[in-house]
Amino acid sequence: MKKDFNRSTTTSVIKLNLVLLTAILGLTTTPLMAQRGGRVATPPAGAAAAAPGRMVNKEDSAYIRKKYKKMEVMIPMRDGVKLYTCIYMPKDDTRSYPIMLDRTPYGCAPYGPDAFKTSLGPSMIFAREGFIFAYQDVRGKFMSEGDFVATRPYKVKKTPTDFDESSDTYDAIDWMTKNLPLNNGKVGTWGISAPGFYTTMTAIEAHPALKAVSPQAPVTNWFMGDDRHHNGVFQEMGTFAFISGFGVPRPKPSPMGARGFSAYNTQDGYNFFLKMGPLKNFNERILHHTNPLWDEMQYHDTYDEYWKSRTPEPHLKNIGPAVMTVGGFFDQEDPYGPLKTFAAIEKGGHKDLNTLVMGPWYHGAFSRGDGETIGNIQLGSKTGLFYRENIEFPFFMHYLKDAPDPQLPKAYVFETGSNTWHKYSKWPPAEAKQGALYMQPGGKLAFTAPKANKQMFDSYLSDPAKPVPYTAEVRVIRGSEFMVEDQRFASTRPDVLVYQTDVLDKDVTIAGNVNADLFVSTTGTDADFVVKVIDVYPDDAPNNAALNPAIPMGGFQMMVRGEIMRAKFRNGFEKTVPMVPGKVAELKWDVEDINHTFLKGHRIMIQVQSTWFPLNDRNPQKFVNIYKANEADFQKATNKVYFTPQFPSHVDVKLIEK
Repeated sequence: MKKDFNRSTTTSVIKLNLVLLTAILGLTTTPLMAQRGGRVATPPAGAAAAAPGRMVNKEDSAYIRKKYKKMEVMIPMRDGVKLYTCIYMPKDDTRSYPIMLDRTPYGCAPYGPDAFKTSLGPSMIFAREGFIFAYQDVRGKFMSEGDFVATRPYKVKKTPTDFDESSDTYDAIDWMTKNLPLNNGKVGTWGISAPGFYTTMTAIEAHPALKAVSPQAPVTNWFMGDDRHHNGVFQEMGTFAFISGFGVPRPKPSPMGARGFSAYNTQDGYNFFLKMGPLKNFNERILHHTNPLWDEMQYHDTYDEYWKSRTPEPHLKNIGPAVMTVGGFFDQEDPYGPLKTFAAIEKGGHKDLNTLVMGPWYHGAFSRGDGETIGNIQLGSKTGLFYRENIEFPFFMHYLKDAPDPQLPKAYVFETGSNTWHKYSKWPPAEAKQGALYMQPGGKLAFTAPKANKQMFDSYLSDPAKPVPYTAEVRVIRGSEFMVEDQRFASTRPDVLVYQTDVLDKDVTIAGNVNADLFVSTTGTDADFVVKVIDVYPDDAPNNAALNPAIPMGGFQMMVRGEIMRAKFRNGFEKTVPMVPGKVAELKWDVEDINHTFLKGHRIMIQVQSTWFPLNDRNPQKFVNIYKANEADFQKATNKVYFTPQFPSHVDVKLIEK
């Protein structure tokens, strides 16, 4: 008999170190001091700062102090507001250098002329080569003047004093190229996560000196697929931890950032968020409407102009600088951003290179560590090191220092499963053919559509009071390992449907976009549906788990991709439509891209469920504004997934024959 509730009783140690915290929150230029329960505080002015997720290296720190001098300036913008910028200049004045600019809402710590970062640039390879490095607090954050607006909208038509993030970058580059000694007149921009958003904005109406742009794991659309919502579903756990600090108003410029919530008083995030109840309770019990950014998100429960105006995608047209967009297939925060940024530039047109790099990484993990493993999965090579040395560095060297052209392809993509890098002339690959994995009676999964059968559907009881956990770990901070976690803990629940192929008699490679297309019904008036694509290892797989050698890899269910959809958005995200109880409805949604080979001897599995908590908020399964829902609105519902010739539930995939 399946258990009603199955979670590991082994409490994972909450890793309150810089590496994990930057992976969780996407913090990329400000070192953070993590405290129990995920409390986050920026360091005081003058404290030493490490680069994102990198352990402090005394040799690197000494090198920077020996070879670079630091200056802090307030650069004027066109409307008179001045933005704090710290600049690291090479002491060697016998040659000129390009400028590498990183604009960030996370602070440029350490502040003070005698306090130095312990790493510079995308990696220390850049610092040792020699560049001018500029870090700028965006408008309204930390030491910059002005008012902060998260993912500030781009203004198509501007008066001479109108501004946005594109114009602020233009003004900053213009000032630096005219005022910084030793600069060679060429500028490159880069940034990870939110700084990736600001990097994308640098490419729009770019300054002529801007030659190379690299948005990395960029925030791109906070409603459709990055950070705050996925397909309109609120990302409860990660958003609360992040926005509780990030969204606090700043009364005046300061080197200190606001502290995030810390009083969890438990290590069990599942229970904490379950006891919190409906989303409105966060304001009633903790925030008390003192966090404007949190409130803004609650006010805009559909894809309205508030959200549409904040994505750069429609404005990525006729891009001048060379662009290299970077992302990770297992990014727990911004899986949408890199893929959609690249696609938007391809569609909108570009004058120079537009290339996509996708690797087997969590959020920003390409910038730290060697990348030889992810979770318990062995990757067979040092993917992060390879990227930094053979892709990222040559890209900037060519465009900023006239080094040889690295001849980057349209898409440089790592394929998990086979653990190989591939160069493609387009993405998805031209050789990828359309296919579909169809759900079948008896928990079967096949590449052929279902035939008429007595069994027309599978059903399960979805209970918001007992939601399916997103991880078997007990933790209060979201983490990242769940992106490749063994899904056996979920497959034993009665409210998770499991479909799998027979043992594969040959390798099957899926490369490109994955789309879910389910025919469902519910006894409620709204419902969520989660689709997870899983690689099932053979029973005799060797025990080579990277994190914990004691974990049996035989039968391991590696999640390759998972994504959620809210039924009321099935006709579009601008307007919600209730479900009609008992009536079959078709739900289609973007599960995002993968590049994975399911090896011979493995199986392909798809799991379907209606809760994924507290990663995502709970659907009351009643057609209401969920941000205003009361406890009484939450109800049990019986959900059905159909697999008939008329209602063939399936997952669309791109297949490469090998």
